[in-house]
Amino acid sequence: MKKVSCSVALMTVAVAVVVVLLGQVGLTEAVECNPTELSSCLPAITLPQPPSKICCDKLKEQEPCLCQYLKDPSLGKYVNNPNTKKVATTCGVPLPTNC
Repeated sequence: MKKVSCSVALMTVAVAVVVVLLGQVGLTEAVECNPTELSSCLPAITLPQPPSKICCDKLKEQEPCLCQYLKDPSLGKYVNNPNTKKVATTCGVPLPTNC
């Protein structure tokens, strides 16, 4: 009977560890919406030059925030800009169309 109790206890601990680790993975994937993170894209948006790798990486990172930026009157005009659309297309990031 003790072997069964010990096995159940070990299994419970193992499940608890997995749950905690999965919770931490979810926390690290959360994106902090910060439009200044996209400042590396300004040269590509304002000048006729391709976006840098940093710009594309940041744009992909901030993709979940783009709807929020579009709804913001002070930011929407920058997100809904033809040059921004070109940069997003080059980076492979779809801009939201229905927010």
